[in-house]
Amino acid sequence: MSEFVMDEMLSFLDRSPNAFFAVANMKKELADAGFQAVTTADSEEIRYGGRYVFTRNDSSLIAVRVPEEPTGFRMLASHADSPAFKIKGNAEIEVEKRYLKLNTEKYGGMIISSWLDRPLSVAGRVTVRTESGIASRLVCIDRDLLVIPNLAIHMDRKLNDGYVYNAQNDLLPLFGDKDEENCFLKLIAEEAGVEPEEILETDLFLYNRTGAAVFGANREYIGSGRLDDLQCVFASLKGFLSCEPADGIAVHCVFDNEEVGSHSKQGAAGTFLIDVLHCIGRGLGWNEDRLQKAFQNSLLISADNAHAVHPNRMEKADPTNRPYLNGGIVIKYNADQKYTTDAVSAGLFRLICEKADVPCQTYVNRSDVPGGSTLGNIATVHLPVNMVDIGLPQLAMHSAWETAGVKDTEYLIKAASAFFSSSLLQDGEGEYALHW
Repeated sequence: MSEFVMDEMLSFLDRSPNAFFAVANMKKELADAGFQAVTTADSEEIRYGGRYVFTRNDSSLIAVRVPEEPTGFRMLASHADSPAFKIKGNAEIEVEKRYLKLNTEKYGGMIISSWLDRPLSVAGRVTVRTESGIASRLVCIDRDLLVIPNLAIHMDRKLNDGYVYNAQNDLLPLFGDKDEENCFLKLIAEEAGVEPEEILETDLFLYNRTGAAVFGANREYIGSGRLDDLQCVFASLKGFLSCEPADGIAVHCVFDNEEVGSHSKQGAAGTFLIDVLHCIGRGLGWNEDRLQKAFQNSLLISADNAHAVHPNRMEKADPTNRPYLNGGIVIKYNADQKYTTDAVSAGLFRLICEKADVPCQTYVNRSDVPGGSTLGNIATVHLPVNMVDIGLPQLAMHSAWETAGVKDTEYLIKAASAFFSSSLLQDGEGEYALHW
């Protein structure tokens, strides 16, 4: 990957402590590239040759490029949320009139121990009073603010034998000395540029202050929080912006709440994507039959990172499907349909990778280990199109600081650009014409 693109990615990771900021950063880049902000009620704004961006809840985003003679959709979906600690309301807890800690709850399935004894801070969204109602403000405390301290080994000699952390007792971050009431709210209000009494509600999360970095003997690895799934988000956006759509409407989709099941209005189980596609169809004057024909000539790529073979625990990988860092994009399979990949969708994706001149790898869980699912099999409930689940190989998924390969990001950028630029037609008899 070029040094410039790598610097862009490191910056994007550091500037995106959670989904709210990832969406805000993408909106700015898309606006700079000439994309018009619209809603799903604005179908009259849609034109052939147009560029549009839709958002929902400030935490999900769909960008669309419409060619002059579209026949279907080229959709690449990823997610912007990652496991973290969410700050509860009335957050301050006084400890023996000396300390203040913050009350939190877990969001998603994190590796808990990775969050302890490292500098943390707070970012997210607040709603504030206005003369006409309420408004949203993004806040990010850009300094080392908090820590979740471990118990000393001297006080629990069995700590290294496998400790079960209690979310209410063991995982609350230390905020400061006890000096005054509501000092946390005052800090958030100052960051939002309002008075504390003007804040109505908050959606605030802890984030890891250790920045993104390139490392390894030949600088071949990248480490950062939130690589799952901002690495795919970044690569999809770059491929989307660099593509030249042929007869496919290019759709860059980024959802929220994948880590907790996607069942929200801004998640893949909601109607956001199908609402956008119907809005596009209405704007182009398509009837329902024409829209269904477009779905027949469409493909959705669900991009969510995959598990690489672990250098210390090689036995955890499947015997014959063994992806490695910097080995290429991973196609993911599951017999129970936790991934949507089938022979048709995987075959199409392999041709796309061949066109982009990037390598592919395969991932299947060990047969005796149940795996997680992603957003593809959830979105397919609403959308009758071919889908393939892919990802970029990484280590320590759901850690506060994950590891992935530098080359793999570039592979997905190239594949995404080729995909968004492709022409795909189905003849109704099981044959597909894919060309550029």
